[in-house]
Amino acid sequence: MEATVKVEQDIQLHTKKKHPPGLYLLFFTEMWERFSYYGMRAILVLYLTKSLISGGLGMSDSVAMSIYGFFTGAVYFTPMIGGYLTDRFLGKRLAITIGGVTMALGNLVLFANQSKPAFFAGLALLIIGNGFFKPNISTLVGDLYSKNDARKDAAFTIFYMGINIGAFFSPLIVGFLAEDFFKTTVNGVEHFGFKFGFLAAAIGMIIGQLLFNFLGNKLLGDIGKKPVGAAQNTVSDNVKKKPLTKVEKNRVKVIVILTFFVIFFMAGFEQAGSSLTLYTDKFIDRTVFGWTVPTSWFQSLNPLFIVIFAPIISILWVKLSKSKRGDLPTPTKMAIGMMLLGAGFAVLVPALIQTGAGDSSAVKANMIFMVLTYFLHTIGELCLQPVGLSMTSKLAPVKLASLMMGVWLAGSGFANILAGQLASTTASLGYFEVFMIIGGVTIFLGLILLSLSKKLVKMAAE
Repeated sequence: MEATVKVEQDIQLHTKKKHPPGLYLLFFTEMWERFSYYGMRAILVLYLTKSLISGGLGMSDSVAMSIYGFFTGAVYFTPMIGGYLTDRFLGKRLAITIGGVTMALGNLVLFANQSKPAFFAGLALLIIGNGFFKPNISTLVGDLYSKNDARKDAAFTIFYMGINIGAFFSPLIVGFLAEDFFKTTVNGVEHFGFKFGFLAAAIGMIIGQLLFNFLGNKLLGDIGKKPVGAAQNTVSDNVKKKPLTKVEKNRVKVIVILTFFVIFFMAGFEQAGSSLTLYTDKFIDRTVFGWTVPTSWFQSLNPLFIVIFAPIISILWVKLSKSKRGDLPTPTKMAIGMMLLGAGFAVLVPALIQTGAGDSSAVKANMIFMVLTYFLHTIGELCLQPVGLSMTSKLAPVKLASLMMGVWLAGSGFANILAGQLASTTASLGYFEVFMIIGGVTIFLGLILLSLSKKLVKMAAE
């Protein structure tokens, strides 16, 4: 999930100086936007692959997962365009409104008409809207505080909780509506209420946008109203023209190398919404006391585990930093994350052997296998994404700071497209082969990164 920032305990959470009320407005705005995005994403592949008579679009698994990969990849690329336009022409507040309204319209199109033209039109609106919304809501949080305000880290921690609360509840609510509450069975044929899931996602986006626009002037004042790109150009002409030093060039190389490894991590991690979702739907026993757990609910496991374990992982890094040996180097942490991702796929081996390689199976595997997979993937994410993002922001040369962050985001975009292509091969190769290839490659690359850790740390420090 687009869900990863450094979460750490901050003593400023207990300070007498309160956070500005605008933080909580942005908290709820982002929470509802994430509710909309993750709710729609949770049922997307199911909607594409279910037959027309069952309320879906009847696409093949391979085509559906390719589309899913393109969609999740595009949401990483369009923020760069949206951010550029915002800085120069729009202002953050207007861009967030444009993005929110556009995404709400996208989900309403999906609700109003269940056809392929309407689907692609709705998807296009969601991608465009995300490009305006995503790069501005987070930076607006930072704008609430002065540069050296000690409350800023705590503010982003609070904001991050909003992301995960939205990401946790949306698959539960949207999935329940689509796969249970509005599901009907006529003459043994199931018909799912996917369109009502999209409607719920639209309503979530509308609620967040109404809060933002009605309370924005009162709680945010004039923050984010004007384009500030030119005013924020703090890099002098001399700095721009000055060539990179040897140290800066080495640090750029480190960022590019780490981004390469992140691409493969994210390609495996993003199977959650595609191949892992379809495997869960077809091969996992989801019955609990006679009730069938909606497939999309399993996508709530990642944000749930993040909320529970992010503070624990953060405390672990702090304790290691205070120990005699010191904290683990960032590339080492990222290597551990990659190997944990591979281990998550390895956990599925008994389930894959039990259910066989066919398109469907009378034998279903216990859902504990999928829970363990999501758990290991989340711990791997917490070891890799936050620390990698932090390292990128620290190492990037001043005049290339935005470019290097763009490279990092673009890496995740390419990873999502690759994830879709990998997932689509399950139709021809089979789930066992694809999952084991992904797991084996990420463990192997994790070992390579581990062996390069000292060299990369030296390059970054020189």
